[in-house]
Amino acid sequence: MTISRRPLVRLFFGLLLLLPSLAAAENFPAKPIKLIVPFPAGGPNDIIARVIGQRMSELSGQPVLIDNRGGQGGVLGTDAVAKAAPDGYTIAISSAGALAISPSMEKVAYDTLNDLTPVTLVATVPEMLVVAANVPAKDIGELIALAKAQPGKLNFASSGPGSLPHLAGELFKLTAKIDIVHVPYRGAAPAVNDLLGQQVQMTFLDLPVLLPQVKAGALKPIAVGSAERAPTAPDVPTTKEAGFPDLRIENWYGMVAPKDTPKEIVAALHDLATKAMADPAVKDKLAQQGATLVGDEPEHFRSFIADETKKWAKVIRDAGVETAK
Repeated sequence: MTISRRPLVRLFFGLLLLLPSLAAAENFPAKPIKLIVPFPAGGPNDIIARVIGQRMSELSGQPVLIDNRGGQGGVLGTDAVAKAAPDGYTIAISSAGALAISPSMEKVAYDTLNDLTPVTLVATVPEMLVVAANVPAKDIGELIALAKAQPGKLNFASSGPGSLPHLAGELFKLTAKIDIVHVPYRGAAPAVNDLLGQQVQMTFLDLPVLLPQVKAGALKPIAVGSAERAPTAPDVPTTKEAGFPDLRIENWYGMVAPKDTPKEIVAALHDLATKAMADPAVKDKLAQQGATLVGDEPEHFRSFIADETKKWAKVIRDAGVETAK
């Protein structure tokens, strides 16, 4: 009986090809890691990345270098990762906008699930609905009644067309069946400034951005879009408590690597990131920013991105949001 040696030869050469990636994973990281933040310094994405990156550096013994590459709502920095070498040394912590919304809103140079490798969902941050101090509404029911009494007269601010706050307002319109007008701004700060100046009536924004003005009494909180009340704003009801379970709106930030990054390297990055997130000091720092750390498996994060993409694509379609495709 003659036994073909071809399968054995294939197996042998397959193992030879696998050995370099196994060795690289075993020694990973052997040099500094570049962690791209696709937004300017000082914002929620930047703060989360710096806290996580610092702990990753301490755990690994290698520097984790923050590289802020703002532009196009996070798209430019995320695209830089998609074009990077797939060796695990250039990664990003990017946002819901760049990973799940922008690809449905505009022509971007990457396909999230084909050109990037999900590593882990890092954190979620509730969106808070607030109104200007002169708006005569103290809860979501009163706000909806006010909007229905004045169709097309109330405005909602956002941090830009196609941003999560923009689509949050569109989802609010669809869910509550109200007619309110979108006013886009170039970022959260100018939107908040005009809300304080009572030039617009309401907005959805990341809770940490709004909390100082809420605590100062300058803005009135209406609801948060998380499943449970936010620890930093325990008196503010959730949208579900207010009778709108479908108005679930949270921003989120996830770690991604270039496509074709070896599974062993992805596993090493995942292990390093989740160990950093499990540190009590890291949890406490980011809880003060209104962020809840997650740390799921790569495949779960992949499914999460796919679900979020479908959700917001439907809102874009149903609301008739103009796209740049």
